[in-house]
Amino acid sequence: MGLEPLFQAWSYFRRRKFRECADVCSQLLERPPGEQELDSEYTVFQAAWNLKTRALTEMVYVDEIDMDQEGIAEIILDENAIAQVARPGTSLKLPGTGQGGGPSPAVRPVTQSGRPITGFVRPSTQSGRPSTMEQAIRTPRTALTARPITSASGGYVRPGTASMITNPDGPFINLSRLNLTKYAQKPKLAKALFEYIFHHENDIKNALDLAALATEYAQFKDWWWKVQIGKCYYRLGLYREAEKQFKSALKQQDMVDTILYLAKVYLRLDQPVTALNLFKQGLERFPGEVTLICGIARIYEEMNNISSAAEYYKDVLKQDNTHVEAIACIGSNHFYSDQPEIALRFYRRLLQMGVYNCQLFNNLGLCCFYAQQYDMTLSSFERALFLAENEEETADVWYNLGHVAVGIGDLNLAYQCFKLTLVNNNDYAEAYNNLAVLEMRKGHTEQARALLQTASSLAPHMYEPHFNVAILSEKVGDLQRSYTAAQKSEEAFPGHVDTQQLMKQLKEHFAML
Repeated sequence: MGLEPLFQAWSYFRRRKFRECADVCSQLLERPPGEQELDSEYTVFQAAWNLKTRALTEMVYVDEIDMDQEGIAEIILDENAIAQVARPGTSLKLPGTGQGGGPSPAVRPVTQSGRPITGFVRPSTQSGRPSTMEQAIRTPRTALTARPITSASGGYVRPGTASMITNPDGPFINLSRLNLTKYAQKPKLAKALFEYIFHHENDIKNALDLAALATEYAQFKDWWWKVQIGKCYYRLGLYREAEKQFKSALKQQDMVDTILYLAKVYLRLDQPVTALNLFKQGLERFPGEVTLICGIARIYEEMNNISSAAEYYKDVLKQDNTHVEAIACIGSNHFYSDQPEIALRFYRRLLQMGVYNCQLFNNLGLCCFYAQQYDMTLSSFERALFLAENEEETADVWYNLGHVAVGIGDLNLAYQCFKLTLVNNNDYAEAYNNLAVLEMRKGHTEQARALLQTASSLAPHMYEPHFNVAILSEKVGDLQRSYTAAQKSEEAFPGHVDTQQLMKQLKEHFAML
């Protein structure tokens, strides 16, 4: 004797077997509409329709809170007016202004947007704010750079394609024929339908129309609909309207999710201090809420305030000692603060928790090398190479192996490692720079110059290639080119002492002419 079909579909849904759930619901929907269920205001047909809608939505569901990728179109064509000269420490566009007391770019590499590379790749850490279209598309899209993705819609399902993935016969619901006013008067069906339109069909306009009708039917007393209207406005780029909706929803019902959505709006408007205050007010009402503490830590990290970020990540671990992002970021901070032994403990903790990937073994290998535990270094890098899923990850491992080779004095091995880095990823500016240094040691000046020019064009935010060009040009007597390169180096890293000394020498030379 088999299960009752609707109950079986619900069982599949609870076990996250959405494809099977949708199939069972489809069979139920092909039957003639049945009688009304006992103790329910809905028929079996309506229940199956609702469940199938939810199952199809879950197949392509993406959590909007963490999904915050800003595309080139969104950055360049953004019409929101924001103060061009922000006060120090109040803007994410000028991250270098943060008084963080963290490691300098000489120790900790930075992304194109000037932020230190974080210990954990998040969508928001990759969206720099390039000033021109040329700068936006110049660098490759990797975790080490800050090139934005081509369009924010790339992170979502394109309209019409989700139905092809989940329903080979065509779309399950024909949105153009829906009477949204009728559905808005049935709250239980309306919520499932809204999520289907928003996530599955990615039709923000119809979703917004439905939410507006439903909130009107609820006499503007249902906070859930206000949050959904806010999400639609956010997706459409109407940030001030989204802010009003989220604030109104918070007055009716205090929810952590709503606070996180509102903070996203403030960050997109480049108001990190307002977002920080919002998170801190949220913590007064929800003490110890991990997502809020983590949100504060991320903002401090983006503003270059590394020491405050580390403190908040430690607070996250007090509440949740298996939080991967917090462990990775604290480990990364210790590594760049010249404490590889402590960083090693954090990365070992990740390994014990079951994180098993190329990046982790790469970091373990580096920590072992700098902590002088040479027996584990090469085996960690071997494991990292074995686990690498793409050429960019392989390039990272070979680059780090090149550093190990430089550390033990085997420059031939280092040369081969950096060459292998470029074989796997020919946009790796750091490898071009290091190869140039090795060529300079061999006396191959022209090859070194060509490599350094490639490095500086690929990564204008790095100070090393500019400084090396300045040194090389000064040695061969090309003082003008040396001075120009030194200026670029100083612009990329104002606190670099060697650049300042070289500039001083060059100015003395020019004064004598």
